[in-house]
Amino acid sequence: MASFETFLPPNNSVQIKNSGIMGYDVPEGVDIRGRYDPEFSKILTRDALQFVADLQREFRNHIKYALECRKEAKIRYNNGGLPGFDPTTKNIREREWVCAPVPQAVADRRVEITGPVERKMVIDALNSGAKVFMADIEDSLSPSWENLMRGYINLRDAVNGTISYHDQARNIVYKLNDQTAKLFVRPRGWHLPEAHVFIDGEPATGCLVDFGLYFFHNYANFRKTQGQGFGPFFYLPKMEHSREAKIWNNVFERAEKWAGIERGSIRATVLIETLPAVFQMNEILYELRDHSVGLNCGRWDYMFSYLKTFQAHPDRLLPDRVQVGMAQHFMRSYSDLVIHTCHKRGVHAMGGMAAHIPIKDDLKANEAALEFVRKDKLREVRAGHDGTWVAHPGLIPTCMEVFNNSLANDPNQIHSMKRQDASVLSEEDLLQKPIGVRTMEGFRLNTRVGIQYLANWLTGLGCVPLYNFLEDAAVAEISRVQIWQWLKYEAELDGDVRGVKVNLELFGRVVEEEMARIEREVGTEKFMKGMYKEACRLFIKQCTAPVLDDFMTLDAYNYIVIHHPIGSSRL
Repeated sequence: MASFETFLPPNNSVQIKNSGIMGYDVPEGVDIRGRYDPEFSKILTRDALQFVADLQREFRNHIKYALECRKEAKIRYNNGGLPGFDPTTKNIREREWVCAPVPQAVADRRVEITGPVERKMVIDALNSGAKVFMADIEDSLSPSWENLMRGYINLRDAVNGTISYHDQARNIVYKLNDQTAKLFVRPRGWHLPEAHVFIDGEPATGCLVDFGLYFFHNYANFRKTQGQGFGPFFYLPKMEHSREAKIWNNVFERAEKWAGIERGSIRATVLIETLPAVFQMNEILYELRDHSVGLNCGRWDYMFSYLKTFQAHPDRLLPDRVQVGMAQHFMRSYSDLVIHTCHKRGVHAMGGMAAHIPIKDDLKANEAALEFVRKDKLREVRAGHDGTWVAHPGLIPTCMEVFNNSLANDPNQIHSMKRQDASVLSEEDLLQKPIGVRTMEGFRLNTRVGIQYLANWLTGLGCVPLYNFLEDAAVAEISRVQIWQWLKYEAELDGDVRGVKVNLELFGRVVEEEMARIEREVGTEKFMKGMYKEACRLFIKQCTAPVLDDFMTLDAYNYIVIHHPIGSSRL
């Protein structure tokens, strides 16, 4: 059996390296502690950093307050409370109002592809045949300094239409097609800092850095098309309350005024991927009503949020994560309410992620996976969703066919109120306890997938193919919180080991055996060169912590921050 002392985390304080004498030209109060690079300096210009700093200074106290409110809500839930509809905003939910009309440029979003902002991936996604590419700076990206800066460069070049990639091994140059997907950008959530950019002595808010640098370097293109509905477009993650949407709305209005573009030019889709947010959908849309183009069912993060919200409720332990699909009553109710709310307010209701990837060496298994995706997308479009997400371009034809057959010549289903019955969905529907079993295989899969995802994340990969799925940070979070909860309450397993309780001894043995399996699967050489042991230590630390951390990535972030304090900024 593995000894937990073996897996104690190393000293993971921020690494410090000497970057030489070159530095960035920064405005007063701004300090860049990331590596200097001449290409990066074209993004980190003095004016761009001033724009980011102005956003940080204007909104940081509002952000801090919103995060404090999250903590207060967590205390209520941990003391036995349940999330629910806010009686003080009943008038917003019941009053007749609609958001600004959806721009014609993005009226048709029947299939969207998502992925990180790696250069070739940006090109492939924009050329994929999907209607929208959501460039992900959040859950699909490991936010190292290099990844972020190169991502901002890639997005700038994509907007300019100049992005290209030379595959030297194959001697192929990849460029954009004449027709490309519409570009949406997902910045990080409010909770994530950017520890390489300090403003007035504290780390900047990650999403303001992402939004600010992207908007600053591309607003001239947006200004050319103002009034034509060409954006910019964003996806907004991890919100829990409409007060957070109000901050985003104010950020958008400030940016529009600064750039001299028409109010409402910036448009955003909000991911409903937290349990508290499902009770705030009308309020979120209301705050963003001049800037909204809909809501999205971020179902994997939603499952993570359900686990986290009910971390202190032993009567609400989830079964194996593979059993928590959209057939579960609380998940189906969530989807129906998203559709009803969006269509009542005149915006898109986007479906969830199809995370399958093609299985090249098993035709039968691949056909079964595609059939599963087809049925899932047929369920979505029949329920009333206006579009859906895929993680791999190989799924686009299947999903596009399903939506084409159902939508015909209509770009969306906004004006088709198919789910009037959703208006009577209650808090009980949205909170109904899930059904299913907890198995040893589910316990092992959580351990194996959680460690492997983290190992890749620590080495710079935030989007990882694992067991025929393309996984992002949500899967590691589900794995981590579910194990934490099972350990805390000594959950009993079902199946062949019925009655066996999850405890530290069992976890130690499973970790040891799954680490051996991972080494066999990836190969000893890759295993030894990778960060699997570091990931294992971190995963165990998180799963056995006496108090559940809100996000594993906040702790893991310390492992990838590298400061270059000498010559990194020129004040």
